[in-house]
Amino acid sequence: MSTEAMSTEEIRAFVLTSLSAMNYDITGVDDDTLLGPAGADLESLSLAELGVRVEERFGVRFEDDEAELLGTMTVGEFGAAVAARIRSASAAGH
Repeated sequence: MSTEAMSTEEIRAFVLTSLSAMNYDITGVDDDTLLGPAGADLESLSLAELGVRVEERFGVRFEDDEAELLGTMTVGEFGAAVAARIRSASAAGH
């Protein structure tokens, strides 16, 4: 569905804009780049901040213990997870 693809693209763009605003170098960062130390090199506080930014922008929730998990995700996996939460929230009528 094109809206799904568009929202995934919107999420990716938002993540990259957020990383840039948080003073991370996004040169070469793509869907296959890990968010954690082996990729974009976000530390736990930065992962938590990214989670909060996404929550505020897209109206989805991440539990506190999920911030650690975000570091093991790629940019693409994170975007897909956010998109799934948006669809789930929409389906639930929130």
